[in-house]
Amino acid sequence: MSAGSAGPLIELDGVEKVFTVRRRAGRLRRTRHEVRAVDGLTFQVPRGEMVGYLGPNGAGKSTTLKMLTGILVPSGGRLRVAGLDPARDRLRLARRIGVVLGQRTTLWWDLPLADSYDLVRRMYRIPPAVFRANLARCTELLGLGPLLDVPVRQLSLGQRMRGDLTAALLHDPEVLYLDEPTIGLDVVSKATVRTFLRELNTERGTTVVLTTHDLTDIEQLCRRVMVIDHGRLVFDGDLAGLRAAADGERTLVVDLARQLPPIDGVPGARTVRVEGPRQWLAFPAGHSAAPLVAAIAARYPLVDLSVREPDIEALVADLYARGGAARPQPGDEAPASP
Repeated sequence: MSAGSAGPLIELDGVEKVFTVRRRAGRLRRTRHEVRAVDGLTFQVPRGEMVGYLGPNGAGKSTTLKMLTGILVPSGGRLRVAGLDPARDRLRLARRIGVVLGQRTTLWWDLPLADSYDLVRRMYRIPPAVFRANLARCTELLGLGPLLDVPVRQLSLGQRMRGDLTAALLHDPEVLYLDEPTIGLDVVSKATVRTFLRELNTERGTTVVLTTHDLTDIEQLCRRVMVIDHGRLVFDGDLAGLRAAADGERTLVVDLARQLPPIDGVPGARTVRVEGPRQWLAFPAGHSAAPLVAAIAARYPLVDLSVREPDIEALVADLYARGGAARPQPGDEAPASP
């Protein structure tokens, strides 16, 4: 199923979540304060889309996911997933969603993977043929064959994460929520998980909402990026739009035939680094590199060049610094549960 072919799968309209917390105000006194973890959040996610959901700690990412799964009840606004109210229809919705939390396994600690999966089959009442087909597919793509008889407590973090991904997908969910799915994984395990998610989204049209601090996940998997801070959506678009919104800079790396003084007189660019015949010139992310290349080639003995895009982590930081969002202050983080 292609993205957007049947309308939005996830809809939020003015969603809020407010927690009441008590703070010490003396030796015996406690005062009550409201923490607005999510503040008027509005967006839609079409079917088949893979979305990156970014923000600093305490921004409201995990709170949003918990409301989308029905774990938390919104304090205000309207929320629908697959046409259902997650809080009121939690059991019905559970059959249509999959959830993977990077630091919290859903597998049974002392059971082998195969036994955990059999319990998942019984819980979701998965037809035997569907269960066997999905298990075989995930086992092959994630390399779980030698691990099916191994107790979960003996698995490495990367192996356990692959096991959790499989458990979340055995019942053919329409949407998959991933909270830090590659945290703590080695390079090989990260590549395996990313390849699997890409194929899952492309071949089966599974909608994926991904929160992560590993921005390489976003760059390699997501065409759409949403940035949240203090519970408010401060950006919603593609990576190119994020670069433009953050007013970041691209870098033109120029190799000259010989060492020369820093390149100057090129409109819209400035030399930021020189090492022998190689020079680095910074220019606005929204500008084309072609005029710069033409100007440099006309005046300097150009041998080679390349363009480097700004790092996405720097772009998000720049978006906050320019006032697009305010960084959370100590004590502002929302509690993990009500």
